[in-house]
Amino acid sequence: MNTLASSDTGNTDVFNKGEGNEAGMNRSCLPLNRLQRIAFGSLTLAATNAGAAITSRYNLPPPGSALAQEMYELHDFMLIICGAIFVLVFGVMFYSIWKHRRSKGAVAANWHENTTVEIVWTVIPFIIIILMALPATRTIVAMKDTGNADVTVKATGYQWQWGYDYIRGEGEGIGFLSQLATPRSQIEGDEAKTPYYLSEVTQPLVVPVNRKVRVITTSNDVIHSWGVPALGVKQDAIPGFTRDAWFRGDQIGTFYGRCYELCGKDHAFMPIAVQVVSAEDYTKWVASRREAMAALADDPAKAWTQTELVARGEKVYAANCQACHQPTGLGAPPAFPAVAGSKVVANTPELVQILLNGRNAMPSWKGLSDVELGAVATHVKSSFGNKGGIVQPADFRAARK
Repeated sequence: MNTLASSDTGNTDVFNKGEGNEAGMNRSCLPLNRLQRIAFGSLTLAATNAGAAITSRYNLPPPGSALAQEMYELHDFMLIICGAIFVLVFGVMFYSIWKHRRSKGAVAANWHENTTVEIVWTVIPFIIIILMALPATRTIVAMKDTGNADVTVKATGYQWQWGYDYIRGEGEGIGFLSQLATPRSQIEGDEAKTPYYLSEVTQPLVVPVNRKVRVITTSNDVIHSWGVPALGVKQDAIPGFTRDAWFRGDQIGTFYGRCYELCGKDHAFMPIAVQVVSAEDYTKWVASRREAMAALADDPAKAWTQTELVARGEKVYAANCQACHQPTGLGAPPAFPAVAGSKVVANTPELVQILLNGRNAMPSWKGLSDVELGAVATHVKSSFGNKGGIVQPADFRAARK
């Protein structure tokens, strides 16, 4: 006779140890009760942490536009559906495994084909897909509607900076380069990192609040990707092609993004900052930029003196070059060669071509004006112990042709 089922031998259960059937049954339930408590505790902990996850750095950023809000809600909706499917499928699976375990004497049924079941597990997923596709399609169609924009900006990717040109709407004709503003000393660990480490830029893209902004993206060298998650916008920038996207910031503030396409060694140092301001402040910003551009309007055909170019070039070098080549001109070889005592700097035609077209880790600086290029070339030739020399802006204008 099976000892597990026997009540005559006094050894009625392997968990009993001679204490009686009731005690044995209670002891046999201990592992299951403990498992239930662990599962319940895990679910409670997950539910408690779910609210915190909404504002954590691992979730999507708080939306700053209606389009981003739609994406946020769509993300949550899809996550709920996927989570419900996960719980249902694995719940049924684990219940079946537990309920029909061998120790309970379960015998597998011998059958195949059930038209009703096959219809059910075909129709239900189809309905779920439709429920997911309808809101997703509406949002995607809205993302692609770039018409009737109030402001149009062209964003050009360079290794490793962004060039912005306002080509339509208030601010038309304004253009500038936007670069990483985080000091090299923070990157190297010599100084404490600020809250906006690797996100701060020299010139943010400024747009008015509650206005539709169309962004046309392209690239001057390799594939980049322009995007600001909090505004619900992202678009690749491809050399030789133009693509577009749009956003409408409905909150005043500064929103950050970065290049989202691996574009070379300094890919991590190519941030994006969009500053959304009131309509009045935007008008003031446009006026101030126009005044600054008028003050900097230069005639590249003019014969500049070496003193003028060196003074102007010192500012251009500080804004664009010293992060890599260092304020001392000694660079950080081998990635960033020194300009002090450089044979390339001494060779004017080669220096002009490198500044215009780039070489190795050195990006192209075609986005700078001819005067700025002539100024910085003259500055490096006349500083850092170099023998001197002058490069006129007209030399760069001729080299561009």
